[in-house]
Amino acid sequence: MEPAERPREPASTNPEFGSALRQASILVVDDEPGIRNFLMRTLGPRSRLVEEAGNADEASRKMDRQHYDVVIVDNVMPGKTGIQWLAEQRALGFYSDAILITAYADLETAIEALRVGASDFVLKPFRSNQILNAVARCLDRQHLRRENFVLRQELRANGDGTARRKLIGQSAAISAVREAIARVAPLPSSVLLTGESGTGKEVAARVLHDMSERADKSFVPVNCAAMPPEMIESELFGHLKGSFTGAAAARDGLFVHAGGGTLFLDEIGELPAAMQGKLLRVLEERRVRPIGAEREIPVDVRLVFATNRDLELDVRAGRFRADLYYRINVMQIRLPPLRERREDIEELALQFVKTLSRQLGVPAILFDAAAREALRSYRWPGNIRELRNVIERSLILGRFANDLPQAEAASGEEERLEGVERRHILAMLEQTGFDRAETARRLGVSRKTIDRKCAQWNVGTG
Repeated sequence: MEPAERPREPASTNPEFGSALRQASILVVDDEPGIRNFLMRTLGPRSRLVEEAGNADEASRKMDRQHYDVVIVDNVMPGKTGIQWLAEQRALGFYSDAILITAYADLETAIEALRVGASDFVLKPFRSNQILNAVARCLDRQHLRRENFVLRQELRANGDGTARRKLIGQSAAISAVREAIARVAPLPSSVLLTGESGTGKEVAARVLHDMSERADKSFVPVNCAAMPPEMIESELFGHLKGSFTGAAAARDGLFVHAGGGTLFLDEIGELPAAMQGKLLRVLEERRVRPIGAEREIPVDVRLVFATNRDLELDVRAGRFRADLYYRINVMQIRLPPLRERREDIEELALQFVKTLSRQLGVPAILFDAAAREALRSYRWPGNIRELRNVIERSLILGRFANDLPQAEAASGEEERLEGVERRHILAMLEQTGFDRAETARRLGVSRKTIDRKCAQWNVGTG
């Protein structure tokens, strides 16, 4: 083998490969001290963590206490071969990329290496640049998988993939929210965002992420109410191939995809009781166990939670675990409803006109005095999400859609938010022929929310 020469730049398609390599953790497994020394000198100065193991058993012990982004393993070693060891690690839940190095190049070995999940195949003797290129390809794949995953989450969460990362308005209520976010963003503490549906909790979570030290990492939003209960554990923690019916391939969980960044768990109050206990354990130990795996994976994420429910009431009613509530309620920030920040309504409306007219490819509209008064006087039970829908409808019509209910001088029960919300949801149910899924879609809430409200108001199925 040649000495570790100064390598050329790795042929990575990711322009941030240097940064990715500096933050990567790598394990080198080889029984030859010279090979280990060469790889340690090549990778050590360039990576956050590089460790070595002289055999499969030593490597397994290191894997039990530390997660590695890339493993470089020799195939021919005393005891277990690299292929045998890698197959065992895959069965235990190791998802990251593995590079197999060998002096014996034959088709059978190559096929077997790919079968057990090797990401790359490097022949001895090799140069340092070959190893760096192989590592670059691994990190590229991981970077692309995470980017694609986050994009899918964005599209699922926002409908159009746009990131809304600005808290608009100058009211005292929204200024207090901005101040609280600025105070907590640099800290590692968990944050609980509360407020009615449509008040902008995900926007606030994104602003918090952008102001944190994790801003250059992934922001992964998850709607707990939108996931089927039987799939939540797999979605959050991942699973191994064959671990349950339909698990045709191993899959990383959301905690892994959000590694180094922020995991936003929206509608946390809808999490099933069984998962509440498992989430609590993850928060305490910062490790997840994929379904079917024997080994836990260390995770490094900032947790931000959101709910439109009264979790204290749910705790008293036995619907939400008290220990989990106290664990996530480190710093609580309340997002005010739109009726408490009426001075921001026109600014929000104008911003929606600007962005939506461009997305829809239609001319912008202007608001006359009557339109501005209608916007200010309406109670907006659907909050900012409802305002956005009104502006979108207005742009499609080419004029302000002044079909909002007139402000009423109601009193008592009529004036309470519950009454306004009830009338609004029931009206939408009537418009959709009591199609709960369509009602939820139009209101921008989860189907579970509509089901819960219908049960509360004794509204029959339709």
